Amino acid sequence: MADRFNEFMKPLKETHFSLSDYVDFPKVIANVEDISINLNLLNYLIGQSDMASAVRRLWDVNPKAFSVLDILIVVRTKDNKKAIDKNGTIHPISDYFNSPEQVVHFLDETGLTEIFKSRQIKNLVDYVFGIEVGLDSNARKNRGGHIMESLVANILTSNGIPFEREVYYTEFPEIVKALGADNKRFDFVIRTPKKIYLIEANFYSGGGSKLNEVARSYSDLALKINAIPGYEFVWITDGTGWKSARNKLEEAFIHISSIYNLSNISSFIGSIEF
Repeated sequence: MADRFNEFMKPLKETHFSLSDYVDFPKVIANVEDISINLNLLNYLIGQSDMASAVRRLWDVNPKAFSVLDILIVVRTKDNKKAIDKNGTIHPISDYFNSPEQVVHFLDETGLTEIFKSRQIKNLVDYVFGIEVGLDSNARKNRGGHIMESLVANILTSNGIPFEREVYYTEFPEIVKALGADNKRFDFVIRTPKKIYLIEANFYSGGGSKLNEVARSYSDLALKINAIPGYEFVWITDGTGWKSARNKLEEAFIHISSIYNLSNISSFIGSIEF
């Protein structure tokens, strides 16, 4: 077991991101396009010396243009963010867009009035494009799990292995009996005439207590699933984050016979019983 574990640890990868995974540009473009008309209307404020008068003129033409002001301070309307005023009162940020006076207050308090007057921003569409790129980069962590799943799916597909994705354990009465009210969902399921493989896939580039809990919970899961004839639990995981949780992962190797990484996943494919 020690040799198998050491061989597993050697090729762990620093990242599973390709260049195309860093920024979801189609999503960025779509988000900007959704509000581009209002942003172009707000461009009228750039370079205005009397901001209050400019706001009033634009308000008279189209008050809805101001509904997108929150994105200029990197806040999405759907998040319903709030701010505290000088008197200690909490206000939804969207409340500042209900009148010209409130809009001017918002611009003054955020510092946007001076930014607009001094033309530090040339075009709000371009400015928000940059904001959306930044917000999308914050979403990389959420994409990480899906990227690992896509990598595994591509490998299985390229090897001609039929599989299902995101399958709830309730499809398998024997598993329900073993796990109880767990509401577990497996990343992949491979069904063959001889065996059903229930697969989890994840990638950890950084350490933390979560890795210890994952190793422990999957060890428990494997013991319950592998005790049922015709079922096998498979764990495909990678990432140098495991170096900080090496001991816990090594313990998991005792209980989980089928642990693979992206470098040796071919061994799992070769072991599938058809």
